[in-house]
Amino acid sequence: MSKLTDEGGGARYGRGTGVPDPVDVHVGARIRTRRLLLGMNQETLANALGLTFQQVQKYEGGSNRVSASRLAEMAEVLGVPVAYFFNDLGLAGDSATDAETEAREMLQRPEAIELIRWYYAIADSEVRQQFLEMVKTVAQSQQRR
Repeated sequence: MSKLTDEGGGARYGRGTGVPDPVDVHVGARIRTRRLLLGMNQETLANALGLTFQQVQKYEGGSNRVSASRLAEMAEVLGVPVAYFFNDLGLAGDSATDAETEAREMLQRPEAIELIRWYYAIADSEVRQQFLEMVKTVAQSQQRR
């Protein structure tokens, strides 16, 4: 039995199942993460690609597959190589631990992306380092409670 079929031989995900393919979900999440890191909203990305923001929503959610040519366009607009969308995919042979998977999921949250974007917007590296030390101190004090 393959990963694509259930015990009865029917598809578990993909077209006609109502469940998006995990690869499409992963690619969509990477599109969303990069867009947010750039501080771009869905409408801006949609306009750059000649799409509606609803189409971008569907791509980001994995409910619509992104064609190769569209993915190449997105890579150009978002300033990344096409391979970026497949990083950390977890294909056979990859051995991501539960901790690595959890860390990746935390980094894809909107507030984490926004924090990273604003952190790197601080031009003064000394101020950035002071901010990092402050965050560490607050987090450590919360862990002791």
